[in-house]
Amino acid sequence: MKKTLAEQMAEFAVGLKFEDLPAPVIHEVKRRVIDSAGCALGAWAEEPCLIARRVASNFSAARGATLLGTGHRAPPDWAAFANGCLVRYLDYNDTYLSKEPAHPSDNIPAALAVAEANGADGRELIVAIALAYEIQCRLCDAASLRARGWDHVTYGAFSTALAAARLMRLDSARTRHAVGIAGVASVALRQSRVGELSHWKGSAFANAARHGVFAALLAREGMTGPAPIFEGEKGFEKLVSGPLDDFELPTAHEAHDNFMILRTSIKFWPAEYHSQSAIEAALKLRAQIKDVAEIESVLIESHGAAVDIIGSEPEKWHPTTRETADHSLPYLVAVTLLDGEVTPRQFTPERLADPALGRLVQQVKVERHGELSARYPEAVGNIVTVKLRNGRVLSERVDYPHGHARNPLTDAEVEAKFHSLADCRLGAGRAEAALRWSWRLEEARDLDALMPLLQVQG
Repeated sequence: MKKTLAEQMAEFAVGLKFEDLPAPVIHEVKRRVIDSAGCALGAWAEEPCLIARRVASNFSAARGATLLGTGHRAPPDWAAFANGCLVRYLDYNDTYLSKEPAHPSDNIPAALAVAEANGADGRELIVAIALAYEIQCRLCDAASLRARGWDHVTYGAFSTALAAARLMRLDSARTRHAVGIAGVASVALRQSRVGELSHWKGSAFANAARHGVFAALLAREGMTGPAPIFEGEKGFEKLVSGPLDDFELPTAHEAHDNFMILRTSIKFWPAEYHSQSAIEAALKLRAQIKDVAEIESVLIESHGAAVDIIGSEPEKWHPTTRETADHSLPYLVAVTLLDGEVTPRQFTPERLADPALGRLVQQVKVERHGELSARYPEAVGNIVTVKLRNGRVLSERVDYPHGHARNPLTDAEVEAKFHSLADCRLGAGRAEAALRWSWRLEEARDLDALMPLLQVQG
């Protein structure tokens, strides 16, 4: 009989070895660990992250996992949640675009937590992270959850359960049970990304990861899970995703030059990924405009996914929260034209309430563009056209924004991004020490030396 999807995933997770990973994959994992740590430290004081940390701090574990930035050890599932909120909140971590968009570095906080709690070495952590990227991205290739009303984080319960099971050294049978437990209890509604967005937008994957880690903990102790979780009569394919016939895991040899992490993109701006090329185009236009007060109208032509996700709902023209603003194509282009930058400063309550900015947002129109839609997700283009009051028309198009897999950040740029987010929390010296440690991740015997380097001062 053909093996179930959960059995295939479990065998892949158990069988993948560090020696199977080519040097570019190992290097890319380290880049994503650095990028994720920077994003986490940048979000250290944000309200939902404070809430998550307060809740997780109520629980302690002698051999648990560190709540990033602190010296407190919590059970690994709670650490995965609190740290996951940190990595995700600024909407600055990496992205994968396919039938279902995703942020696969959301898996890294869970992998770090389980690795620390189980004393795993750097090589095992690298394998677990590469594994999580494989599972989540290939599920995103197989079926769109968004189209059926579910949230993309639902796939993360599977990827984090498998990464956690690998780090716990579970056999294939218990790993399969972890997949079943995670899948049956972790389906997330798309409502978290519709209309005026709440704190939960940046917390939803962290919750899926908490479920994934918890499922692996239960499976390790012998808890069995429902099967077949994907193909069953009331299973995931029937009720949630639709057919996953396109999901296929390669052999280690086949995956050598085709690991999914190499197809993902690091963000250059702290905003929803479909806006990255629009921000870049707006910056090019701003350099050509002497007085932004002379802007009469702005037209953004974009692909269908961008219009659906960040350019169609009325709330996107009247954002009142950071979560809505960083998912608003009209707001992001307008604030870029006015300020010439997109940083956390562009999402403060004071900036969101600025009347001049609000008026410019109302002058922005978003339209679908057939060619851009046809090229998505291979390209993520936006065309921004500005009409000035003197009748002059300026236009810029960007298809592969800086940080895209086809236009990647350099290692120096990844380091600069990390320092821009981490230095104010750690001090430049300790931030540099954390960088140097991370670049040697495969040499680490455990994570005990890293966590003190990431402890926030004051």
